Amino acid sequence: MKTVNDLLVLGNPILYEKSTEILKEELPLVKSWVQDLHEVMEDIRAKYNFGRAIAAPQLGNMKRLIYMNIEKPKVFINPKILNKSEEMFEVWDDCMCFPNLFVKVMRHKFINVEYFDENWEKQTEVFENDLSELFQHEFDHLEGILCTMRAIDNKSFRWRAMN
Repeated sequence: MKTVNDLLVLGNPILYEKSTEILKEELPLVKSWVQDLHEVMEDIRAKYNFGRAIAAPQLGNMKRLIYMNIEKPKVFINPKILNKSEEMFEVWDDCMCFPNLFVKVMRHKFINVEYFDENWEKQTEVFENDLSELFQHEFDHLEGILCTMRAIDNKSFRWRAMN
């Protein structure tokens, strides 16, 4: 069983690598990869009280896979952002790889995404506002980009309040 201890943490060079596409032949492996992502996200939720999505590279699995679980589980295989709105918004972003740090970033208000689902069927979806920000954050992980690299300026960092 995977836990928060399996997450790569800020500074690990693997987090800065671009991930590779999942091949159709690898589809049988996706279920166990998603299970790993689900277990770690549940552990993060229990420990830090946040977590709506996670990308495979955060566990060192350098595949283009995102798992989101807000109202129900959703799997994004080989996602592509097709369109981004010109309109941007400012948000305090957080990350499971550095759970006590917030980073102020700019994100696109709307994005249009194309991906394969867990049955290898092509899907498209539009995300806006907080879901747009969330998906862009996870997509960045597939590209080897952390929100620390998108900070608005050198004062765009703060600690999460500790209870």
